Amino acid sequence: MPIKIIITENFEHMGEIASIIIKDNIIQTLQKKKEFVIGLATGNSPTCLYKHLARMANAGEFDSSRIRSFNLDEYIGLPGENVQQRTIHPESYCYFMIQEFFGHLVNKFIETTVPYGCLIDQDHLIQELEGHPDDWRELGTDAGKSIDIIDNPVSEYLAWIRKTILDGYSQKIKDIGGIDLQIIGVGGRGHVGFHESGIPFDGSNIMLVKLDDSTIKNAVIDGHFPSEKDSPHYAISMGAELVYKAKTVVLLATGERKEKAVAESLLVDPTPNIPISYGQKYSEKGGNLIYVVDKIAGRELFANKMILEQKGIEINILQKTSN
Repeated sequence: MPIKIIITENFEHMGEIASIIIKDNIIQTLQKKKEFVIGLATGNSPTCLYKHLARMANAGEFDSSRIRSFNLDEYIGLPGENVQQRTIHPESYCYFMIQEFFGHLVNKFIETTVPYGCLIDQDHLIQELEGHPDDWRELGTDAGKSIDIIDNPVSEYLAWIRKTILDGYSQKIKDIGGIDLQIIGVGGRGHVGFHESGIPFDGSNIMLVKLDDSTIKNAVIDGHFPSEKDSPHYAISMGAELVYKAKTVVLLATGERKEKAVAESLLVDPTPNIPISYGQKYSEKGGNLIYVVDKIAGRELFANKMILEQKGIEINILQKTSN
């Protein structure tokens, strides 16, 4: 299907337009099947969207009690002495989803699932990786790496991570029939979830990721953690290949920091250096990909409007109507 780009006035307008697209998709899908499966992202970009979706659900515009959700990613290494403390840590993505979306719904989802990163003790993980170097390999060309655990590793802890944390999450998505609509944001270097720049597309299912130095630094710069030492250095994440198996993918981007990555994802050939560029392959295979961006994040897209239209990509610029 052709990739669609919608350029909106600002952050608020982006969330409003995206919520209408997603609501319509939910309604149409629930006319054909019993449940709707939605993939969710964290970060600043979807917060306005979640506000609108919660309002629509509570107003009865769609039935949130017929929805299941799966989140893209979760940190490993959040402060806390045990699983419970890590899960409810203010910087956990589980906590984020409750604060920004789940907690605002009158009729709750059937089930909400976040990758099981909080079950992993980061110190234990590092100890096992260092003690069993033959049990795993690093995949990627930059500082951020996918930690690929081999079949039948010697380390029981790494074997448990692969079977329960990684394969278990992937199998749960598969058993439910896959994701109907996936919401994604954009990292400054074009990463999706914690699929860092340079990690290969092939086999990027549910991944154990060693985070890129820039990801760790940005988490501190953005005020999430007091120092790089306190910031998690690992995460669990859907990879681009899995993200783009959803029937529809809605990509959100706002602000100047996202401008270059958003443009390059469509103007250059697909490359693991820009993980969201996998969307081009997804579209060629019939996937329904929609970019909803504000006019700042979309500046370079608009500047290359003719090139994109020659590639069959639709661009619409929406003006926000006053009430």
